[in-house]
Amino acid sequence: MILVTGASGYLGGNICRALIADGHTVRAFVRRSSDLSCLGIGGDGDGREGMDSSLELAYGDITDLPSLLEACAGCDVIFHTAALVEPWLPDPSRLISVNVGGLRNILQASKETKTIKKIIYTSSFFALGFTDGYVADEQQVHQGKLFCTEYEKSKVIADKIALDAATNGAPIVLLYPGVIYGSGRLTTGNILAHILIERFNGRLPGYIGHGNDVLSFVHVKDLVSAHIAAMHKGQVGERYLLTGENASLAHVFDIAAAITKTSKPRIHIPLWLIELYGWITVFFARMTGRLPLISYPTVRVLKHQWAYSCQRARDQLGYCPRSLNEGMAEVLPWLRGLGLIKY
Repeated sequence: MILVTGASGYLGGNICRALIADGHTVRAFVRRSSDLSCLGIGGDGDGREGMDSSLELAYGDITDLPSLLEACAGCDVIFHTAALVEPWLPDPSRLISVNVGGLRNILQASKETKTIKKIIYTSSFFALGFTDGYVADEQQVHQGKLFCTEYEKSKVIADKIALDAATNGAPIVLLYPGVIYGSGRLTTGNILAHILIERFNGRLPGYIGHGNDVLSFVHVKDLVSAHIAAMHKGQVGERYLLTGENASLAHVFDIAAAITKTSKPRIHIPLWLIELYGWITVFFARMTGRLPLISYPTVRVLKHQWAYSCQRARDQLGYCPRSLNEGMAEVLPWLRGLGLIKY
């Protein structure tokens, strides 16, 4: 039995479906309020309409150890994908509670359950820090002094906990995805899809900055395959960067223009102006309760470069990420098919 935390999320849901397709029995750890459409379950989840026979639901919360202990019973592998992936929240302590406290609970539950042979932990490239002017690998350690977002800070703290646990014998494998994109549920974790929607609906009329930013993009299907490979081949205590093509958002926009045969943006929107917009959106978010697509911490991220090598994952896991051209050729028609963009 395999337990997947964050199973109702963009990545977790894809992992559940892939594991079931691979012949495994999966226990999806979800909250009772979760939208389970990504698991192919209709209704409110309690009716379990359309539910695969190889899928079980375990209700609880990653911050609640007793519910997690109950969910771990009889499992031998845990995929820990549950996380809050938000650059800004009105209450940043939630990021520590979920991203740090949740990992601590996973490690404690694994220790008490005594049947867990491997924990596949989904961290983030943010845990390794920015790479201004060079391409980093798994040897990089975050300096722990400067954080662009509270999310980054939470992942750095959790990373240290995971590494310490590995040193003390926990059967944990650490995975560091890049910016995840691809078709599927439009959660906050699918940020590139949201940016493309803004671009093609005229709400983002130009390039973001001048192309000095660099991010490492990974298609969700490649990321899922690498997670399953880590279960079979990943070395306990090892770190694996699951990144892909290193590129700026300006390059992403150029690829999108070429695929859709539309014009490239004619202007560059300076980051200081986008940052000002981010402060304004945060101001209104505090009043409305709706989280902003672009906040000022997001712009801080774009002031740096986040370029990484995934060679270790290629060598040890058989990881083979697709190019942005190939990935975007899937994403753009998918968005158009949903009626979210026109071209």
